[in-house]
Amino acid sequence: MDFIKELETELVEAQNLPDFKSGDTITVSYKIKEGTKERIQQFQGVVLQRKGSDATGTFTVRKMSGNVGVERIFPSASPSIDSITVNKRGVVRRARIFYFRERTGKSARIKERRIYN
Repeated sequence: MDFIKELETELVEAQNLPDFKSGDTITVSYKIKEGTKERIQQFQGVVLQRKGSDATGTFTVRKMSGNVGVERIFPSASPSIDSITVNKRGVVRRARIFYFRERTGKSARIKERRIYN
């Protein structure tokens, strides 16, 4: 088991991701290659879950596009992720908020966590 973890740390370079958890609203800037061109696209939404450890970890982000919910799973160690910014910190009581998928209107709001200096 230790041998596998050592290989993961050697092969996958660690990214400096900000500290976020489920319920937070984040913007993920990721690189898209179209032919020979490369551009950065942003995906802003609510984090539904974080799964796995550092090298093999993933996180799921959900946004509403019109009336359709769009979810995307990002690997934490992906080289295509340019940056992640945390827009709002949310107050949720669970690590995985899949109940958020069925919510609409006022019940789909997440209370914001206030940070005092």
